[in-house]
Amino acid sequence: MSETILKISGVTKKYKGKAAVDNISMTIRKGDIYGLIGRNGAGKTTLMRMIMSLTSADSGKIELFGESTNAGLLKARRRMGCIIETPALYPNLTAFQNLEYFRILCRIEDKSVVEKSLETVALTDTGKKKFRDFSLGMKQRLGLALALLNNPDFIILDEPNNGLDPMGIVEMREMIIKLCNEQGKTIMVSSHMLSELSMTATRYGIINNGRLIKEMTNYELNSQNEAGSNLEDYFVSLVRGG
Repeated sequence: MSETILKISGVTKKYKGKAAVDNISMTIRKGDIYGLIGRNGAGKTTLMRMIMSLTSADSGKIELFGESTNAGLLKARRRMGCIIETPALYPNLTAFQNLEYFRILCRIEDKSVVEKSLETVALTDTGKKKFRDFSLGMKQRLGLALALLNNPDFIILDEPNNGLDPMGIVEMREMIIKLCNEQGKTIMVSSHMLSELSMTATRYGIINNGRLIKEMTNYELNSQNEAGSNLEDYFVSLVRGG
């Protein structure tokens, strides 16, 4: 069996007495592209923020790369990269300047990682163009480059296709597949579009009202598709049934 990258056991997070994440348990293994699917407000971002320690869980356990203590989790998160919500980049800096700033801030000694990250997301030719003048697709790609800066083993991408045009969606999809297949990254990616994730993900978790209502493999999802089910209709039926 593949190495366990992430194991979540009974994790709950409440805001003003209401559960944003409700007793969720899941496992992600090395080489997975794990698609976390749910409508807006389902709890996807809250779960991802807890994995990255951007917010704390009220109860439950998070284990990363076999580590579950505070010290161990701090060490494990150095092997991760993420885009949570909007990429936090400086509008008046170029793509290179933004990544170089974060390289220094994160004390990454290898200066070549900036060019390597830009090359991976096809942003090596932006020159002196400022981040504020980038298209939305370019901004998303630079956010991905930032997530790749420390050469992470596990990457979390929160709705990376939000606002992208069809070409941008295809480009993001191709980069995610390439990162997994060619660079051996394990990826957790959220979306509210099951049909889009079906083109990249190997496993799926469907979340609704903070609860994980179903997990399935790509084979199981394809079986639904072959049976003539529209994927978005299937997603809606699961949500309503759960």
